[in-house]
Amino acid sequence: MEGLTKSDANLIVYVHPSQSKNVDKAILRELSTLLFKYSQAFDGVVLAYSVDPQDNCAKILSGVHPYFGVRLRANLLIFSPKPNMLLEGKIVKITRGSIHCIVLGFSSAIITDENIRNELKYKAKHGEGVYVSRYHKRHVIKVGAVIRFVVKSLDEEILHISGSLIPANTGSVHWLDKYFVDAATDSNKEAKTEEEIEMQEQIIVGRETLPSVNDHKVKKSKKRRRAEDQ
Repeated sequence: MEGLTKSDANLIVYVHPSQSKNVDKAILRELSTLLFKYSQAFDGVVLAYSVDPQDNCAKILSGVHPYFGVRLRANLLIFSPKPNMLLEGKIVKITRGSIHCIVLGFSSAIITDENIRNELKYKAKHGEGVYVSRYHKRHVIKVGAVIRFVVKSLDEEILHISGSLIPANTGSVHWLDKYFVDAATDSNKEAKTEEEIEMQEQIIVGRETLPSVNDHKVKKSKKRRRAEDQ
C-alpha cells in the first residue's frame, strides 16, 4: 500500500521540572500527543515513533514555568495519502450508491457511485449488498473484504478519504492479487490472437493475389510467342 513513509526528525521536547525524575516517560507522553492526528509539520499522520536522545543535558527555558528542552532524534512512521495513490481498506458498509471502508484501523474512506466503474454491478445477496464484476464472476466486493482504491482527496481535519474504483487495478485485494495478472495476460493473448488472425488473412489474400498476377504474365507471354511465330 502506498502513502506510508518513514521520516527521521530532530525534535525538542519541553518537559516540566516536576517530570525531571522520569524524563523518558515524560518524553514519550509528549510524543504520544502527535499520534493519529494530521500534522502540517510532517505533512501527514504520525502512526508510530522511536526516539534516541541526542544529549544528556537539557536547556532550561525562562518563563512563568521553567520548562527544560530535551533534544532527541525520532524515527517516525507517517501516513500521508495523496491524490492518485493506491490505498487499501476494510469494507464496513455497502449501499447501492456507496462503499464505506476503514484504512489502517482509524481513517474512514468512502467511494461513491460515480467513482465506481461500470464493470462493478450492485446486487443484494442474502439481505446484504455486494458489488460483482460483470466480466469476472469471482471478483466480488462485500462487507469484511479488503479493497484497493485510488485516493481522490483527503479531509485533513477529520481524516476522511474520498476514493475511486475507476481504474482497472482497483477492487477486491483478494481477487486482484490472485487473478488480475492472469486476466491481463488473457486479454493480451486475445489481442495477440486477433492480430495474428488479421496477419494470416493478409497473407492468405496475398497468396491468392500472386497467382492471378503470374497468370496474367503467363497469358501475356503466350500472346507474344504467338505474335513472334506469325
